[in-house]
Amino acid sequence: MDIWSWMSDLPNSDDWPESDSPLVFELAKSSSMDINDHKQLNSITTTTTATKSILLKAERASGSNKQTLVTFSLCIQGFYPFIPAQKTFWVSDPCSLSSDKPFLPLLLQLLHEIMTRSPNAHDSTCPRSQLQKLKPEPISWIVDSHSPESFSDFFNFIFLCRLFWICVCDAPSEVGSLYFTNLLAPNLNLLSCKHVLRNFLISIGVDGELCFMRTLGYMLAKWLILSDMRVGLQLLTSPLPSNGFSYATESHGFWILKGYVPVLSMYRNGQKNPLQLHSQLETKETVLKYALAHQQLEAVIQLEYSVYFSDGFIQVNTRVDNLRFHVVKLGFNKNEEGEYAEERHFPSRIRVWVGPEIGANYVSCLSLGRSTENQEREVETKKIVKGSSGKVKAMARTSVRRRTRSWRFEQDAEGHAAIFEAILCDNVSGVEVATWKQNSEGNPKNGLKNRYYGGNRLFNKTGGLVFAGDEYGEGVGWRLSREMEGSVLKWRLGGKIWVSYCPNKNDGVKSNTNSCFETRCVDWCEEVDLPLIPGK
Repeated sequence: MDIWSWMSDLPNSDDWPESDSPLVFELAKSSSMDINDHKQLNSITTTTTATKSILLKAERASGSNKQTLVTFSLCIQGFYPFIPAQKTFWVSDPCSLSSDKPFLPLLLQLLHEIMTRSPNAHDSTCPRSQLQKLKPEPISWIVDSHSPESFSDFFNFIFLCRLFWICVCDAPSEVGSLYFTNLLAPNLNLLSCKHVLRNFLISIGVDGELCFMRTLGYMLAKWLILSDMRVGLQLLTSPLPSNGFSYATESHGFWILKGYVPVLSMYRNGQKNPLQLHSQLETKETVLKYALAHQQLEAVIQLEYSVYFSDGFIQVNTRVDNLRFHVVKLGFNKNEEGEYAEERHFPSRIRVWVGPEIGANYVSCLSLGRSTENQEREVETKKIVKGSSGKVKAMARTSVRRRTRSWRFEQDAEGHAAIFEAILCDNVSGVEVATWKQNSEGNPKNGLKNRYYGGNRLFNKTGGLVFAGDEYGEGVGWRLSREMEGSVLKWRLGGKIWVSYCPNKNDGVKSNTNSCFETRCVDWCEEVDLPLIPGK
């Protein structure tokens, strides 16, 4: 699906066909047996062969003689046997082929229409918050600063996202089915345009980034649900984006890694197939399965670093500034899930690592800043002696008081990489939630009910989790050879996040879901810059 190349080769005003007939690009087609509605597969009486297709048209619009104005439209053909053969669902604003960037207005229009329809796009805490139209300058920079091949993949990917809202939400269900099987599934490799997508997200700002990534998460969630239902052989053979999307940046003394992944695409502990969504759930709990499938993990790993130059070495220090994790509901109606609205996965273990690239010989040592926790216990012993009728009866009472925390924070090292870890534990049994299995010792589920309510809740009201720097001690440090002064090194920054699920309500979700428990995980690893330049 190389839409960009087709658009780039459109003729100018002199070469445009005299009839002004539209030029057509076939996005997808399917020749199948057209089955009448409301008929079972085992009792088909009449069938007809029909070719169904999704078309992109370019038509010359009216304009001055000095420029060629072109509009693009999306049409479907063969889906309507009793009405006109073609039906148009979307028309673009005019584009001038005479300008130096003829399709920049089209790209801006596509992006704006994608983000304004994003799940939770207008569900903001601030009443004045409203997604504004994108400015052309940063998008124009994206066009100019990347190779034609990289930008081609990026544009095709943007068009694929816009097609999702048209084919799946605005058109009949048959069009949506053709989109998933013949457009989305074969073109998931367009996600590989990671470098361009990273620069795009940075340029549009964090508000636009959230809207765009929630649209992408919603698309992938729908695709994964269909794959879980085994709908279409092509869906099953397509590559699975199990890690979602992540990128890292260095800015103003911070290393920042951001990651987005639909929960359903994360691998389950102990199983190779992530598409086994809550196999314990019965068929009548499909509403719960549907609610849990429309979730996305959004993570921000933010580390602060500093560089000091000494006579014989360079000291690089870093500490945790912020770790933020939210499991976002990908939906449009807060009440559509009913009693399952508060059911969601929650972070149960976080591991973050940072350090020099593998094999680096310019690092002499790594120093950690936190000891392994050795909890103190306060023991109180009471003895009571009573006497009666010349006989003495003795009774001893012993009580143990211990301060416990739900999260255990640790530091560790793997080579010259420093590891920051946070592990959710059950206060009563001491079980690590992420490693707990059904029918094993302890049961942390009782302590995890109503986890978003009350003064002792483990997570904030929206189901998120925030750790600030005071949880991890004084940070860590590396000593580097002074010979590296003036260079910009590549430092690795990564994270592995586990999310778990068990019913949140006290009375449990109906039927057998009270016994449902699962843990999923995702890995991210990126590179960031470490500038060793005095004064910077």
